[in-house]
Amino acid sequence: MSKIDGRVPEEHNALKELRAICSGLPECVETTTFGHPTFQAGKKRTFVVLDDHEQPKMLCLVFKADRAEQAELVDGVQFFLSKFGAKHGWTSMRVDARTDWRKAKGIVVASYRRVALKRMVALL
Repeated sequence: MSKIDGRVPEEHNALKELRAICSGLPECVETTTFGHPTFQAGKKRTFVVLDDHEQPKMLCLVFKADRAEQAELVDGVQFFLSKFGAKHGWTSMRVDARTDWRKAKGIVVASYRRVALKRMVALL
């Protein structure tokens, strides 16, 4: 598979979609953590990461869910417990050609709401 700017096309497309979702979120900052595109609400409040190491050979969105939502979502096919922080709600969603980006947007915005300051959430 050829790479674009150091990324395979699937990751490039996913990052483009994720950037579009996050562009409308107040004080959203894009950074890189451990080599992965990471989006934060303000400083140091990570709410979503585009990760290719959560599951073998699988691109994932890693997001923060509440424990009830996490239990409902995790199915071992599209959703998985995150390797790090699962007990705090961190959950991974498979990203591939079949990804429903409308559903992903709802998940990303909900994750943002969980970590953002009240004044940021009020601006949504």
